[in-house]
Amino acid sequence: MNLIRRTRWLPLIAIFALIVAACGDDSGGDAEGSIWVLLPDSASSDRWENDDRRFFEESFNAAGVEYNIVNAEGDASTQITQAEQALASGAKVLVVVSLDSGSSSTIIELAHEVGAFVVDYDRLTTEGPGADVYVSFEGKNVGLAQGASLLEACPNGSNVAVLNGGDEDNNSHLFKSGYDEMINPKFDSGDWVEVDDQFVPGWDNQEALVLFEQMLLANNNEIDCVIAANDGIAGAVSSALQGAGLDPIPVTGQDATTPGIQRILSGDQLMTVYKPIQDEASAAADAAIALLNGEDIAAHAGGNTINNGQSDVPFVGLDVQSVNIDNIADTVIADGFRSVEEICVGDFEQFCADAGLS
Repeated sequence: MNLIRRTRWLPLIAIFALIVAACGDDSGGDAEGSIWVLLPDSASSDRWENDDRRFFEESFNAAGVEYNIVNAEGDASTQITQAEQALASGAKVLVVVSLDSGSSSTIIELAHEVGAFVVDYDRLTTEGPGADVYVSFEGKNVGLAQGASLLEACPNGSNVAVLNGGDEDNNSHLFKSGYDEMINPKFDSGDWVEVDDQFVPGWDNQEALVLFEQMLLANNNEIDCVIAANDGIAGAVSSALQGAGLDPIPVTGQDATTPGIQRILSGDQLMTVYKPIQDEASAAADAAIALLNGEDIAAHAGGNTINNGQSDVPFVGLDVQSVNIDNIADTVIADGFRSVEEICVGDFEQFCADAGLS
Protein backbone atom coordinates (compact mmCIF):
# COMPACT_ATOMS: atom_id res chain seq x y z
CA MET A 1 0.00 0.00 0.00
CA ASN A 2 1.53 3.30 -1.09
CA LEU A 3 1.06 5.68 1.80
CA ILE A 4 2.25 8.80 0.01
CA ARG A 5 1.90 9.10 -3.74
CA ARG A 6 4.18 11.01 -6.04
CA THR A 7 1.56 13.75 -6.32
CA ARG A 8 2.19 14.57 -2.67
CA TRP A 9 5.93 14.47 -2.93
CA LEU A 10 6.71 17.41 -5.21
CA PRO A 11 5.15 20.14 -3.02
CA LEU A 12 6.79 18.60 0.03
CA ILE A 13 10.25 19.04 -1.51
CA ALA A 14 10.17 22.77 -0.92
CA ILE A 15 9.04 22.29 2.64
CA PHE A 16 11.55 19.66 3.63
CA ALA A 17 14.42 21.50 2.02
CA LEU A 18 14.03 24.02 4.84
CA ILE A 19 13.94 21.45 7.64
CA VAL A 20 17.02 20.54 9.60
CA ALA A 21 17.10 16.87 10.58
CA ALA A 22 15.79 16.73 14.11
CA CYS A 23 16.33 13.01 14.62
CA GLY A 24 19.47 10.93 14.59
CA ASP A 25 23.11 11.82 14.14
CA ASP A 26 24.59 13.90 11.35
CA SER A 27 28.27 13.95 10.49
CA GLY A 28 27.99 17.63 9.66
CA GLY A 29 27.65 19.65 6.47
CA ASP A 30 24.58 20.29 4.31
CA ALA A 31 23.94 16.60 3.50
CA GLU A 32 24.54 17.21 -0.22
CA GLY A 33 25.39 13.88 -1.79
CA SER A 34 24.98 12.20 1.58
CA ILE A 35 23.81 8.79 2.75
CA TRP A 36 20.78 8.53 4.99
CA VAL A 37 19.96 5.47 7.11
CA LEU A 38 16.28 4.97 7.90
CA LEU A 39 15.92 2.72 10.96
CA PRO A 40 12.50 1.18 11.72
CA ASP A 41 11.90 1.53 15.47
CA SER A 42 13.44 1.11 18.91
CA ALA A 43 10.71 -1.03 20.50
CA SER A 44 10.74 -4.34 18.61
CA SER A 45 14.46 -4.88 19.30
CA ASP A 46 17.10 -2.77 20.99
CA ARG A 47 19.56 -3.71 18.24
CA TRP A 48 18.50 -0.82 15.98
CA GLU A 49 19.58 1.98 18.30
CA ASN A 50 22.17 0.15 20.41
CA ASP A 51 23.98 -1.73 17.64
CA ASP A 52 23.11 -0.81 14.05
CA ARG A 53 23.30 2.93 14.67
CA ARG A 54 26.76 2.82 16.26
CA PHE A 55 28.20 0.48 13.62
CA PHE A 56 26.90 2.65 10.78
CA GLU A 57 28.42 5.67 12.48
CA GLU A 58 31.77 3.90 12.76
CA SER A 59 31.74 2.85 9.09
CA PHE A 60 30.70 6.23 7.70
CA ASN A 61 33.06 8.17 9.95
CA ALA A 62 35.94 5.95 8.90
CA ALA A 63 35.07 6.51 5.23
CA GLY A 64 34.68 10.27 5.70
CA VAL A 65 31.25 10.46 4.05
CA GLU A 66 28.36 12.67 5.07
CA TYR A 67 25.46 10.79 6.61
CA ASN A 68 22.36 11.06 8.72
CA ILE A 69 20.63 8.34 10.76
CA VAL A 70 16.95 8.64 11.67
CA ASN A 71 14.39 6.33 13.26
CA ALA A 72 10.71 6.11 12.28
CA GLU A 73 9.70 4.59 15.65
CA GLY A 74 7.42 2.08 13.99
CA ASP A 75 5.45 4.53 11.83
CA ALA A 76 5.58 3.85 8.07
CA SER A 77 4.28 7.34 7.21
CA THR A 78 7.06 8.86 9.29
CA GLN A 79 9.62 6.75 7.46
CA ILE A 80 8.36 7.97 4.09
CA THR A 81 8.49 11.54 5.38
CA GLN A 82 12.08 10.98 6.48
CA ALA A 83 12.93 9.64 3.03
CA GLU A 84 11.38 12.72 1.42
CA GLN A 85 13.34 14.94 3.77
CA ALA A 86 16.55 13.11 2.86
CA LEU A 87 15.94 13.41 -0.88
CA ALA A 88 14.98 17.08 -0.58
CA SER A 89 18.28 17.63 1.26
CA GLY A 90 20.24 16.12 -1.60
CA ALA A 91 20.81 12.59 -0.34
CA LYS A 92 22.01 10.22 -3.06
CA VAL A 93 21.66 6.93 -1.18
CA LEU A 94 19.02 5.74 1.29
CA VAL A 95 19.67 2.71 3.48
CA VAL A 96 16.21 1.53 4.49
CA VAL A 97 14.99 -0.99 7.07
CA SER A 98 11.48 -1.61 5.76
CA LEU A 99 8.50 -1.31 8.08
CA ASP A 100 6.31 -2.87 5.40
CA SER A 101 6.89 -3.54 1.73
CA GLY A 102 4.20 -1.12 0.60
CA SER A 103 5.80 1.89 2.26
CA SER A 104 9.36 0.88 1.39
CA SER A 105 8.40 0.38 -2.26
CA THR A 106 7.09 3.96 -2.20
CA ILE A 107 10.45 5.12 -0.80
CA ILE A 108 12.28 3.26 -3.57
CA GLU A 109 10.02 4.85 -6.18
CA LEU A 110 10.61 8.33 -4.77
CA ALA A 111 14.39 7.81 -4.70
CA HIS A 112 14.56 6.49 -8.24
CA GLU A 113 12.45 9.43 -9.49
CA VAL A 114 15.33 11.77 -8.63
CA GLY A 115 18.19 9.42 -9.53
CA ALA A 116 18.98 8.36 -5.96
CA PHE A 117 19.69 4.78 -4.88
CA VAL A 118 18.25 2.53 -2.17
CA VAL A 119 19.90 -0.19 -0.10
CA ASP A 120 17.40 -2.61 1.45
CA TYR A 121 18.95 -3.32 4.83
CA ASP A 122 18.07 -6.46 6.81
CA ARG A 123 14.55 -6.66 5.30
CA LEU A 124 13.71 -7.21 1.65
CA THR A 125 11.08 -5.06 -0.07
CA THR A 126 8.78 -7.53 -1.79
CA GLU A 127 6.53 -5.06 -3.61
CA GLY A 128 7.56 -3.26 -6.77
CA PRO A 129 10.78 -3.82 -8.75
CA GLY A 130 12.92 -3.65 -5.60
CA ALA A 131 15.90 -1.76 -4.22
CA ASP A 132 19.28 -1.39 -5.91
CA VAL A 133 20.88 -3.89 -3.53
CA TYR A 134 19.86 -5.96 -0.52
CA VAL A 135 22.19 -6.53 2.45
CA SER A 136 21.14 -8.99 5.13
CA PHE A 137 21.76 -12.29 6.82
CA GLU A 138 20.62 -15.56 5.30
CA GLY A 139 17.14 -15.54 6.82
CA LYS A 140 16.33 -19.22 6.50
CA ASN A 141 19.54 -20.08 8.36
CA VAL A 142 18.27 -18.09 11.36
CA GLY A 143 15.20 -20.31 11.55
CA LEU A 144 17.23 -23.47 10.99
CA ALA A 145 19.39 -22.58 14.00
CA GLN A 146 16.34 -21.90 16.16
CA GLY A 147 14.64 -25.12 15.12
CA ALA A 148 17.75 -27.23 15.64
CA SER A 149 18.15 -25.89 19.18
CA LEU A 150 14.55 -26.67 20.07
CA LEU A 151 14.90 -30.22 18.70
CA GLU A 152 17.78 -30.82 21.11
CA ALA A 153 15.99 -29.34 24.12
CA CYS A 154 12.43 -30.66 23.87
CA PRO A 155 11.61 -34.36 24.38
CA ASN A 156 8.83 -36.29 22.70
CA GLY A 157 5.44 -35.48 24.13
CA SER A 158 6.14 -31.73 24.29
CA ASN A 159 3.46 -29.15 23.67
CA VAL A 160 5.09 -26.49 21.47
CA ALA A 161 3.95 -22.95 20.68
CA VAL A 162 5.24 -20.85 17.79
CA LEU A 163 5.44 -17.05 17.90
CA ASN A 164 6.59 -15.69 14.54
CA GLY A 165 7.66 -12.14 13.79
CA GLY A 166 5.45 -9.65 11.99
CA ASP A 167 3.50 -11.06 9.05
CA GLU A 168 4.27 -7.87 7.12
CA ASP A 169 8.03 -8.53 7.31
CA ASN A 170 9.46 -10.85 4.65
CA ASN A 171 12.16 -11.91 7.11
CA SER A 172 9.52 -13.43 9.39
CA HIS A 173 8.58 -15.84 6.62
CA LEU A 174 12.22 -16.66 5.88
CA PHE A 175 12.86 -17.43 9.56
CA LYS A 176 9.67 -19.49 9.69
CA SER A 177 10.68 -21.49 6.62
CA GLY A 178 13.84 -22.50 8.48
CA TYR A 179 12.38 -23.59 11.79
CA ASP A 180 9.31 -25.13 10.17
CA GLU A 181 11.65 -27.36 8.18
CA MET A 182 13.17 -28.55 11.44
CA ILE A 183 10.13 -28.88 13.68
CA ASN A 184 7.18 -29.73 11.41
CA PRO A 185 8.27 -33.38 11.09
CA LYS A 186 7.88 -33.63 14.88
CA PHE A 187 4.33 -32.34 14.62
CA ASP A 188 3.53 -34.55 11.63
CA SER A 189 4.79 -37.66 13.44
CA GLY A 190 2.86 -36.87 16.60
CA ASP A 191 6.04 -36.67 18.68
CA TRP A 192 5.17 -33.04 19.49
CA VAL A 193 1.85 -31.23 19.67
CA GLU A 194 1.66 -27.78 18.08
CA VAL A 195 -0.60 -25.88 20.46
CA ASP A 196 -0.60 -22.65 18.44
CA ASP A 197 1.25 -20.76 15.69
CA GLN A 198 0.80 -16.98 15.56
CA PHE A 199 2.45 -14.01 13.87
CA VAL A 200 3.18 -11.08 16.20
CA PRO A 201 1.93 -7.87 14.50
CA GLY A 202 4.78 -5.44 13.97
CA TRP A 203 7.11 -7.59 16.10
CA ASP A 204 5.46 -5.78 19.01
CA ASN A 205 6.59 -7.23 22.33
CA GLN A 206 3.40 -6.23 24.15
CA GLU A 207 1.35 -7.96 21.45
CA ALA A 208 3.55 -11.03 21.93
CA LEU A 209 2.91 -10.96 25.67
CA VAL A 210 -0.86 -10.88 25.14
CA LEU A 211 -0.74 -13.62 22.53
CA PHE A 212 1.30 -15.93 24.72
CA GLU A 213 -0.86 -15.27 27.76
CA GLN A 214 -3.84 -16.30 25.63
CA MET A 215 -1.99 -19.43 24.51
CA LEU A 216 -1.28 -20.36 28.13
CA LEU A 217 -4.90 -19.80 29.11
CA ALA A 218 -6.22 -21.86 26.19
CA ASN A 219 -3.89 -24.76 27.02
CA ASN A 220 -4.22 -24.81 30.82
CA ASN A 221 -0.61 -23.54 31.10
CA GLU A 222 0.59 -26.77 29.49
CA ILE A 223 3.17 -25.40 27.05
CA ASP A 224 6.60 -27.00 27.21
CA CYS A 225 8.66 -25.24 24.53
CA VAL A 226 8.41 -22.10 22.40
CA ILE A 227 9.78 -20.92 19.10
CA ALA A 228 10.11 -17.17 19.64
CA ALA A 229 11.30 -15.34 16.55
CA ASN A 230 13.53 -12.84 18.37
CA ASP A 231 14.78 -11.88 21.82
CA GLY A 232 12.04 -9.30 22.34
CA ILE A 233 9.35 -11.93 21.79
CA ALA A 234 11.31 -14.36 23.96
CA GLY A 235 11.28 -11.75 26.72
CA ALA A 236 7.50 -11.47 26.41
CA VAL A 237 7.20 -15.26 26.76
CA SER A 238 9.41 -15.16 29.85
CA SER A 239 7.31 -12.38 31.39
CA ALA A 240 4.09 -14.30 30.73
CA LEU A 241 5.50 -17.45 32.34
CA GLN A 242 6.63 -15.50 35.40
CA GLY A 243 3.25 -13.77 35.61
CA ALA A 244 1.54 -17.15 35.64
CA GLY A 245 3.90 -18.47 38.32
CA LEU A 246 5.41 -21.02 35.93
CA ASP A 247 8.99 -22.26 35.66
CA PRO A 248 11.17 -21.34 32.67
CA ILE A 249 10.87 -23.50 29.55
CA PRO A 250 13.06 -23.74 26.41
CA VAL A 251 12.49 -20.58 24.35
CA THR A 252 14.45 -19.55 21.26
CA GLY A 253 15.50 -16.01 20.35
CA GLN A 254 17.39 -13.87 17.87
CA ASP A 255 19.65 -10.79 17.78
CA ALA A 256 21.89 -11.63 20.76
CA THR A 257 20.61 -8.60 22.66
CA THR A 258 21.90 -7.94 26.15
CA PRO A 259 18.55 -8.97 27.75
CA GLY A 260 18.54 -12.09 25.58
CA ILE A 261 22.03 -13.11 26.70
CA GLN A 262 21.09 -12.39 30.32
CA ARG A 263 18.03 -14.63 30.06
CA ILE A 264 20.19 -17.42 28.63
CA LEU A 265 22.47 -17.08 31.66
CA SER A 266 19.54 -17.11 34.10
CA GLY A 267 17.92 -20.10 32.41
CA ASP A 268 14.91 -18.17 31.08
CA GLN A 269 15.90 -18.51 27.42
CA LEU A 270 17.40 -21.45 25.56
CA MET A 271 19.41 -19.69 22.86
CA THR A 272 19.63 -16.71 20.57
CA VAL A 273 20.84 -16.29 17.01
CA TYR A 274 23.88 -14.05 16.75
CA LYS A 275 23.91 -12.01 13.60
CA PRO A 276 27.19 -10.08 13.60
CA ILE A 277 25.52 -6.71 13.11
CA GLN A 278 28.87 -4.97 12.78
CA ASP A 279 29.50 -7.06 9.66
CA GLU A 280 26.01 -6.35 8.33
CA ALA A 281 26.20 -2.59 8.92
CA SER A 282 29.72 -2.48 7.47
CA ALA A 283 28.59 -4.38 4.36
CA ALA A 284 25.59 -2.07 3.92
CA ALA A 285 27.80 1.01 4.39
CA ASP A 286 30.22 -0.34 1.79
CA ALA A 287 27.34 -0.93 -0.63
CA ALA A 288 25.95 2.56 -0.01
CA ILE A 289 29.36 4.14 -0.60
CA ALA A 290 29.79 2.10 -3.77
CA LEU A 291 26.46 3.42 -5.05
CA LEU A 292 27.44 6.95 -4.02
CA ASN A 293 30.63 6.59 -6.05
CA GLY A 294 28.84 5.22 -9.11
CA GLU A 295 30.32 1.73 -8.88
CA ASP A 296 28.71 -1.38 -10.39
CA ILE A 297 26.61 -2.70 -7.51
CA ALA A 298 26.03 -6.08 -9.16
CA ALA A 299 29.76 -6.63 -9.26
CA HIS A 300 30.03 -5.36 -5.69
CA ALA A 301 27.59 -8.09 -4.66
CA GLY A 302 29.70 -10.69 -6.41
CA GLY A 303 26.94 -11.49 -8.88
CA ASN A 304 24.66 -12.86 -6.12
CA THR A 305 20.97 -12.02 -6.38
CA ILE A 306 17.70 -12.63 -4.57
CA ASN A 307 14.28 -12.47 -6.19
CA ASN A 308 11.86 -10.08 -4.49
CA GLY A 309 8.85 -11.39 -6.41
CA GLN A 310 9.37 -9.21 -9.45
CA SER A 311 13.08 -8.74 -9.97
CA ASP A 312 16.45 -10.24 -9.19
CA VAL A 313 18.03 -7.83 -6.70
CA PRO A 314 21.81 -7.86 -6.07
CA PHE A 315 22.26 -9.55 -2.68
CA VAL A 316 25.04 -9.37 -0.11
CA GLY A 317 24.30 -12.26 2.25
CA LEU A 318 25.92 -12.99 5.61
CA ASP A 319 25.84 -16.06 7.84
CA VAL A 320 24.66 -16.44 11.44
CA GLN A 321 25.69 -18.27 14.62
CA SER A 322 23.68 -20.06 17.29
CA VAL A 323 24.51 -18.87 20.82
CA ASN A 324 23.71 -20.78 24.01
CA ILE A 325 25.08 -20.82 27.53
CA ASP A 326 28.09 -22.88 26.44
CA ASN A 327 29.48 -20.52 23.81
CA ILE A 328 28.63 -16.96 24.90
CA ALA A 329 32.28 -16.22 25.66
CA ASP A 330 33.47 -17.62 22.34
CA THR A 331 30.97 -15.74 20.19
CA VAL A 332 29.40 -12.43 21.18
CA ILE A 333 31.96 -11.57 23.84
CA ALA A 334 35.01 -12.72 21.84
CA ASP A 335 33.80 -10.56 18.93
CA GLY A 336 33.30 -7.53 21.17
CA PHE A 337 29.61 -7.45 20.24
CA ARG A 338 28.69 -7.77 23.91
CA SER A 339 30.82 -7.26 27.00
CA VAL A 340 30.95 -8.83 30.42
CA GLU A 341 30.49 -5.35 31.89
CA GLU A 342 27.12 -4.80 30.21
CA ILE A 343 25.82 -8.34 30.76
CA CYS A 344 27.04 -9.18 34.25
CA VAL A 345 25.25 -6.55 36.31
CA GLY A 346 22.98 -6.83 39.34
CA ASP A 347 21.43 -10.25 39.77
CA PHE A 348 23.22 -11.47 36.65
CA GLU A 349 26.65 -11.24 38.30
CA GLN A 350 26.10 -14.60 39.97
CA PHE A 351 24.77 -16.19 36.79
CA CYS A 352 27.87 -14.95 34.96
CA ALA A 353 30.10 -16.39 37.67
CA ASP A 354 28.31 -19.73 37.41
CA ALA A 355 28.91 -19.70 33.64
CA GLY A 356 32.58 -18.78 34.01
CA LEU A 357 32.20 -15.23 32.69
CA SER A 358 34.23 -12.65 34.53
